[in-house]
Amino acid sequence: MSAARIKKGDTVVVLAGKDKGRTGSVVQVFPKEDKVLVEGINVHARHRKPDQANPQGGIDRKPAPLHISNVAFAGKDGKATRVRFEERDGKKVRVAVKSGEAIDG
Repeated sequence: MSAARIKKGDTVVVLAGKDKGRTGSVVQVFPKEDKVLVEGINVHARHRKPDQANPQGGIDRKPAPLHISNVAFAGKDGKATRVRFEERDGKKVRVAVKSGEAIDG
């Protein structure tokens, strides 16, 4: 799957893993690794000891990237759909397969 089908700012549905069924917004795309970072999804906790910079210590939570095959674009109804490319008015646009609606354009 090409990373160009899912872009930064898209709303996606998680298809596999511990967050299956949840939706979120894409924060960052890593095309070379075929991974995406989704806001509030796949959050990992790291226990930190107190140090000079952080005297309190504690638990740092941050989202980890998901493989792009484990997410799908969420259509207007919020359900997962595949994305294809079509040429409309001389421009290449992304189109939701289920509804046939243009995503951006």
